[in-house]
Amino acid sequence: MAAKSSFTWVSQSLKNYLLILSLLAIAGLSGCNAPNNSETKANRQGKKVILTTFTVLADMAQNVAGDKAIVESITKVGAEIHGYEPTPSDLKRGQGADLILDNGLNLERWADRFYNSFPKVMRLTLSEGITPVNIAEDSYQGKPNPHAWMSPQNALIYVENIRKALSKIDPVNAATYEANAQAYSQQIKNLDTKLKLAIAVIPPDQRYLVSCEGAFSYLARDYGLKEVYIWSVNAEQQATPKQVQKVIETVRAKKIPTVFCESTVSNAPQMQVVKETGAKYGGVFYVDSLSPPDGKTPTYLKLVEYNIDTLIAGLKTD
Repeated sequence: MAAKSSFTWVSQSLKNYLLILSLLAIAGLSGCNAPNNSETKANRQGKKVILTTFTVLADMAQNVAGDKAIVESITKVGAEIHGYEPTPSDLKRGQGADLILDNGLNLERWADRFYNSFPKVMRLTLSEGITPVNIAEDSYQGKPNPHAWMSPQNALIYVENIRKALSKIDPVNAATYEANAQAYSQQIKNLDTKLKLAIAVIPPDQRYLVSCEGAFSYLARDYGLKEVYIWSVNAEQQATPKQVQKVIETVRAKKIPTVFCESTVSNAPQMQVVKETGAKYGGVFYVDSLSPPDGKTPTYLKLVEYNIDTLIAGLKTD
């Protein structure tokens, strides 16, 4: 098994390397129609180019960067982040970046192979400084739950890490990044207060959050919720009969009125729970991706607020 995994890793690295050679060859043959990295940066008026691994981090970084840097997400809106496969255009953007921000905690399983393609680009893991919640069961037992950003209290650490990174690569605009980070952090603190007040109206013995993926461990820890989920982390194989049955038994035993799922996965397993228990289906939570600008959760703050409003509406029994 170990030999097979090593061979897969080497093969993928070679594939990435060949893709980069192809892209560089294309750029060289195209002349003015395909500017090199330095020309691309010049066309962006000298602003630093920041890549993030997914849209939630891009929104956080944009709030800190303001108009002083270019922020882009590698994955698109609605993408499932865990098993994402970088494209040739992702590799090209990575070469032109000044900084890449990722979540860490084993969220981006593809990240190390991606970074090997351009080792000189600065990289920062935004979950640094956060005490991880370890997964207690299934094939990920003992590993950290990656969804640290789902707790606003952790988001404050993300913002500070972003501020430090931007100030390091662009010290000329450090004062702006500091001011933006303070203003954004205050918005997060306001949301933190709102969440505490919203959850307080639910009796402690009824504060169950039942989802498809175990993406709310940090939110549950920080806000006094009890988390129940079908699988811990989105993977190639999920929602086994044993996992679904366990949730069915918990929902029945605790008389949990409502269950939920996430926007980037199928809700079919959770609908089986609904059928077997009589619980309501309360709708979707947004976790790994923001919505389009005209959607329900176009920003991180809107995402957290929408999720908690959806949860409270589902748990109210009157």
